[in-house]
Amino acid sequence: MQIAERLMSLSLIRTVLLTAFSFCLAARSLSTSVHLQAQAKSKKTLAKSGVKNVVLVDGVRTPFLLSGTTYADLMPHDLARAALQGLLKRTGLPKDAVDYIVYGTVIQEVKTSNVAREAALGAGFSDKTPAHTVTMACISSNQAMTTAVGLIAAGQCDAVVAGGVEFMSDVPIRHSRKMRKTMLSLNKAKTLGARLSLQNCEKIAIALLVFFIIVVETIFHTLFLLIQLADCCLNFKCGDVIVTGRDIVSKDNGIRPATMEQMAKLKPAFIKPHGTVTAANSSFLTDGASAVLIMSEEKALAMGYKPKAYLRDFVYVSQDPKDQLLLGPTYATPKVLEKSGLTLNDIDVFEFHEAFAGQIMANLKAMESDWFGQTYMGRKTKVGAPPMEKFNTWGGSLSLGHPFAATGCRLVTTVAHRLQKEGGQYGLVAACAAGGQGHAMVIEAYPQ
Repeated sequence: MQIAERLMSLSLIRTVLLTAFSFCLAARSLSTSVHLQAQAKSKKTLAKSGVKNVVLVDGVRTPFLLSGTTYADLMPHDLARAALQGLLKRTGLPKDAVDYIVYGTVIQEVKTSNVAREAALGAGFSDKTPAHTVTMACISSNQAMTTAVGLIAAGQCDAVVAGGVEFMSDVPIRHSRKMRKTMLSLNKAKTLGARLSLQNCEKIAIALLVFFIIVVETIFHTLFLLIQLADCCLNFKCGDVIVTGRDIVSKDNGIRPATMEQMAKLKPAFIKPHGTVTAANSSFLTDGASAVLIMSEEKALAMGYKPKAYLRDFVYVSQDPKDQLLLGPTYATPKVLEKSGLTLNDIDVFEFHEAFAGQIMANLKAMESDWFGQTYMGRKTKVGAPPMEKFNTWGGSLSLGHPFAATGCRLVTTVAHRLQKEGGQYGLVAACAAGGQGHAMVIEAYPQ
């Protein structure tokens, strides 16, 4: 009897335990389901019905160097060509698979005003691939990228290469208008007698110089193909930096470690003795180039690529340059967030262009000011500033350098890499530009 009772007790206990265990499994399943639903909700995609998904496949850049150093004897198209060749090698992209090439530049070399075309031909792209150059000050490669996005979204292209290049080691120096008129008129002298009738030998020398310049400019592209000034040798390092140059440049050379005490001793660069802009808080004159491969998601996957990120919404803004010259990020950030249906808290990675430390501080202060938001932006409250733990954590233009037109691609590629490494979903790029203009873009991580 005791054995029977004990067996009944064990059976009852077993029943109770199984019931409890089943209840726990159900509860856990419900909890997991709710958690996954919440996670899915917080990880919503910004894909839009009827709109092509545009993806960043990959991006590269040359090392950013102080102007007047290793790149000094090159030309802008040399750097742009190196970036394009690096992108081809990094991605394994067939050269004839690119539908279009867009490059940004700010200070144009007159011999290669359409540097996109010169660099593309030098890099070996098909001569059937159109290429054009854009300029929008410090957001020139931003404009190149969004031009690429537009071409793909409109169904005109499936694969576009965008980039930017700046070469501050050899900026064009112009003569006065009077001197230019004289030189041009002298060139019209058709005979030796006409040239000898000039009043002095100096004018004869100028006429000969003009003749030489015109001949060289006329045949520049042929000379470029024959001479191949400074052919670039490409290897790869981690991240987006490619190794380039006759002297094998492997890293940026403008990074200047310093203490607060050392920086405090630097003298003002412009307004003396009480100015605040110094060599330590300004982006230095930089040579460099960048390039990114942008494709429709469908085409990228069909070619076997695993994209790094989606390029989503973007905006351009413009203000009065007299007193709001560099406040583009303050105006562009809330506009692009509203366009995307996101808030500042949804952004995991921020990459703002740093023209000067004072420019960044001014933007952060304006973004945190209710008064500024109400007075200048027509908002009820402030925009809100990005949290510093998410802001430019891999270094910005102040430390890495700022080749004007190349920085935009660096910013977007850095966001894509940070999202991958840090496990974030959304990144935001913002930049100011001369003339009181600005740009912002939302980048979404590609599912891993």
